[in-house]
Amino acid sequence: MTEATQTTDVAGAKPRDVVVITLPASSAYLSVLRTATAGLAARLDFTIDEIEDLRIAVDEACAMMLPQAVPGAEISCEFALEGDTMTVSVSVLTLDGEEPSRDTFAWTVLAALAGDVSSHSDPDQRVTITLRKRGGGSVR
Repeated sequence: MTEATQTTDVAGAKPRDVVVITLPASSAYLSVLRTATAGLAARLDFTIDEIEDLRIAVDEACAMMLPQAVPGAEISCEFALEGDTMTVSVSVLTLDGEEPSRDTFAWTVLAALAGDVSSHSDPDQRVTITLRKRGGGSVR
């Protein structure tokens, strides 16, 4: 399932596009998210290197969470495009609600590729990893 919306910030100046893709929580579908990531980053005029970094980061975030996903669950990926920044939030209902460890090589890779990385867990054991990358060669 794919959903797209456009909102305007409080001052009414900048439009914010939001695209949400929901897929089965299976590695077989990660190529769809990689392709969507690349296409949306290209809309923000990210460089080829920035696009590739973000594609790898989204793939790595999903790969970190899939092993703890509830069988039959769906993975949801929300892409928020605002100005020259893309924020990607990947979430899945998990068996244990444990956030990924920030002491791992995978987390270090995410931070290097996306710039700003965070995670949180909801009371219903849905874990979300959020990546934020600014285009134009700078990282926020």
